[in-house]
Amino acid sequence: MVLQYGRMSQAPLLKIEKVPASLRQLVLGRLREAIISGHLAPGERLTERTLTEQMGVSRTVLREALRQLETEHLVEVIPNKGPVVRALSAEEAKDLYRIRAVLHGLAARICVENADEASVRRLEEALKIVINAYESGDAEQVLDAKTSFYDVLYEGTQSESLSEMLETLHARIARWRALGLGHPKRSDKRSRESMNNLKAIVDAVKQRNADVAERLTREEDNQAGREVMRLLAFEPAK
Repeated sequence: MVLQYGRMSQAPLLKIEKVPASLRQLVLGRLREAIISGHLAPGERLTERTLTEQMGVSRTVLREALRQLETEHLVEVIPNKGPVVRALSAEEAKDLYRIRAVLHGLAARICVENADEASVRRLEEALKIVINAYESGDAEQVLDAKTSFYDVLYEGTQSESLSEMLETLHARIARWRALGLGHPKRSDKRSRESMNNLKAIVDAVKQRNADVAERLTREEDNQAGREVMRLLAFEPAK
């Protein structure tokens, strides 16, 4: 199973249309998506004039969005150069996946303890969408489906504090997940392994086995982290 997730073309970002929703949130979401997908590459300068013209927004709105992306570690400000897309490092990947494994394992345990039957059914439906996404071979679709799966898992915990921590972590780890799913050297075995792991996690939740759910969720994240570290060997030095 080969997932297709090549870098997007260098076409300008789409102009933001004025709608009732928060303009800042729209700009933030558009820029975040462009960084995660690789449309805006690591080390690329984020020039205010270019971005405001492309997106049709004010510099004030753009600067607010860039400041938020800086807190999410997707953007960094370099003296005499300005904001750029933050480069990736193997050390950061290893660290983030280890933290994610612990928090995800805890989320699975609490989900078993707190989720009602409706939450379990939503988790089963989310799993079906993940499986369909993998079968499609579209890495972007898989990334979206797995994100939704974990969102349902978080909701099942009924823990606002844990959900907020995981949301912050996901903002930082999203580029690694995109790389892990879409890299041309990704192992087909890893895709099958991930599907089987998620099925086993859902089964453990259904059986109300917190120990198994936590262990399997940690294993899935650790395996994902190892795959990313393996793929980094194929990436040129930044």
